[in-house]
Amino acid sequence: INGSLRVEPPLQIAPGVFKAERLDGLDFLLSEMDKRNMKAVLFLTNNWEWSGGFLQYLNWNGLLEESVLRRKMEWDEMRDIISQFYGCNNCISQYHEQVKLIVGRVNHITHKSYTEDAAIMAWEIANEPRPMRPAAIQGYKNFLKNTAALIKSIDPKHLVTIGSEGDIGSESPEVFLDVHNDPHIDYVTMHIWPKNWQWFKDTSIGKDFEQVLANTKDYINKHVAYMQKMKKPLVIEEFGLPRDHQSFRLNTPTTYRDRYYGFIFETLVQSAKNQGVIGGANFWAFSGSGRPSYKQHLWNSGEDMLGDPPFEEQGLNSVFDTDKSTWKIIQSTSLKLKN
Repeated sequence: INGSLRVEPPLQIAPGVFKAERLDGLDFLLSEMDKRNMKAVLFLTNNWEWSGGFLQYLNWNGLLEESVLRRKMEWDEMRDIISQFYGCNNCISQYHEQVKLIVGRVNHITHKSYTEDAAIMAWEIANEPRPMRPAAIQGYKNFLKNTAALIKSIDPKHLVTIGSEGDIGSESPEVFLDVHNDPHIDYVTMHIWPKNWQWFKDTSIGKDFEQVLANTKDYINKHVAYMQKMKKPLVIEEFGLPRDHQSFRLNTPTTYRDRYYGFIFETLVQSAKNQGVIGGANFWAFSGSGRPSYKQHLWNSGEDMLGDPPFEEQGLNSVFDTDKSTWKIIQSTSLKLKN
């Protein structure tokens, strides 16, 4: 999809045709997380193509040709296409059927309803949903409002969030604030991607690092101010930085990544000490003992699935089990938050 492979296998293989047994792995994951007192945030679709998402619904409903779906799209072309999702009633209905299936599921291992599962912290409407074009803003608002209400009608006990990157993905701060000022939205997310947002050039992370930190601080502070007025918790849900020189090799140092993680985690710690609005921070991404194949930059079927999506270079933002300096920072932060 969009010139690269995507995460498989799919749950919905055709409109309204679900392979419910493919959720057995999720049952197992949640049962194991519960044993370890861990919490999951489960996202229900994707603005981007690497897991199907909005583009697949548009394809099923005749609004996106298969040949276009398969090739690499230009950014403005993708914006034009994805924005159509919010005006496609069949697309939204098919997505809502999936929501009902997952949120209303009973775990086959624990025999516990997902609505009663303590391992689930929250439902996320989508990964980084954007209106994509100003003309789609009202449809975007309606979609989020109706979906949040649907999830709460099935499961009033768990939290619901949108999955937003912040105002950078909302066309305007006003749209960002409006969609989150909804009684069915319990907390607000923001993402920070210095590479994707071109806060540094090429591989010159070190050269531009102080500017990256300044931009990050400004972006966080702006959203903290939003939430102080709205009185909702803010979670820095995704952030990441490549290894030094933007290398994908595990033996490359993580000098600037470590400093970046330390900066954001210290922001979280200080917020916690001062009873601020920042409720958590999640680095992207944990890859553990997985390893890139190095046969090519992008993921191929049969290779380890890392934290990096298939359309990005494998190892780009991954934190591996051998990244001891990074884990030291993560552990230190965890201890500070406990004390």
